[in-house]
Amino acid sequence: MNIAIIGAGSVGTALGKAWSRSGHEIVFGVRRPNSADVKAAAEGVSARAVAVAEAAADAEVVVLATPWEATRSAIVAAGGLAGKIVIDCTNPLAYRDGELGLAVGFDGSGGEQVAEWAAGAHVFKALNQVSYLAMEDAKFPDGFPAMFVAGDDEERKPVVLKLMTDLGFEAVDAGALKIARLLEPYAMLWIHLAYNRGLGRDFAFSLLRR
Repeated sequence: MNIAIIGAGSVGTALGKAWSRSGHEIVFGVRRPNSADVKAAAEGVSARAVAVAEAAADAEVVVLATPWEATRSAIVAAGGLAGKIVIDCTNPLAYRDGELGLAVGFDGSGGEQVAEWAAGAHVFKALNQVSYLAMEDAKFPDGFPAMFVAGDDEERKPVVLKLMTDLGFEAVDAGALKIARLLEPYAMLWIHLAYNRGLGRDFAFSLLRR
């Protein structure tokens, strides 16, 4: 598939590398395509780096790999995402009283906010639940992590689930987009364990069945 990744930081670069290995065509959409760090990221993935609107224009799938505070402006810069699959990897993080938390809570979510900003797009929440290390290499000694996907479009959801599988995750349909209200706090648990409890960033959660 033709995938536009908006953002060429650690998350965007990791996703680009992994999807490239699966045969997908990657283009990065960034504000400064000619900057040295963006060029290095694109060369590492054998991808192009272009302006956000150009990247989104021909893409079948647009992936938001931006910091939360830059997400709305990235959607605006894309110039209209109606009819496209949009995968929202972001978490709506904000500091309150010196502690990192979520800017929205259980009566809303960043994923739903993205759907409002990207009017007419088919928005899915996914890839907000692990670090870029698991995105680049999802194989762990004991198996593969679960990746929950939330979105309203049942016709297009199999495409998104397959993209998660292509990355090496066990793709799990978590339900409608409003389930992002659970997946974003779930990501906060990962962040807490990684940064406050000494687990580091190279771990992920799996789904066990009996």
